[in-house]
Amino acid sequence: MAPTSRAIIDTNQHHVGTEPHLHFYQKGETIPLMSQGIWQICQGLVRLSTLYPVGEEGLLGWAGPSMCFGSCFSYLDSCRATALSDVCLMFYTMIEIETSPKLTQELLPQLGRRFRQTEALLAIAGKRRVEDRLYQLLLLLKQEFGQSLGDGTRLNIRLTHQDIAAAIGTTRVTVTRLLGKLKQQEWISIDKDRHLILRNETFANSSDLFRFDRNTHCRT
Repeated sequence: MAPTSRAIIDTNQHHVGTEPHLHFYQKGETIPLMSQGIWQICQGLVRLSTLYPVGEEGLLGWAGPSMCFGSCFSYLDSCRATALSDVCLMFYTMIEIETSPKLTQELLPQLGRRFRQTEALLAIAGKRRVEDRLYQLLLLLKQEFGQSLGDGTRLNIRLTHQDIAAAIGTTRVTVTRLLGKLKQQEWISIDKDRHLILRNETFANSSDLFRFDRNTHCRT
């Protein structure tokens, strides 16, 4: 379980020995990425992306509570961080991190988590069938942002159909149709706050292929 925002603030304030560097951004705001330091999320969700020369946005991943991000971890010149909800962030300069072994020890596992997520997204993008890409993405979101609810798992990250389409390289219409089929088969449901709930029996933590009819044709 990820640490609470209060735990992150208290722990890292102790490690650094200074007042916490708290920043707040509202849903939809762009979070500045500064090369001289990194952000750690105390509360909320952030989408990480890049802008292509044609003006389209390419997904790089998502960051949730306790996870870290910053431009110093990327070769890309056009990285962007956007608040998917109201967020509370801690900012640490590279000097603070380098001079605090305890803080470095706290942040390192979260950096590894971000890199594993990026690797998983690359693997998903390489799958040929759009159904398999969707299934694996939902599994990833379950592992990263899932909340157990008995026989199901609620995704605490709320994505639009366009967000999902961008993540798996297909169209919004295709995502809407496939999610509709999953809902009809009772493999997923949607709660009153529009969050997806995955049926645990269907979305086990395994590499099983998506159980759509192999004769189903999907345009990507």
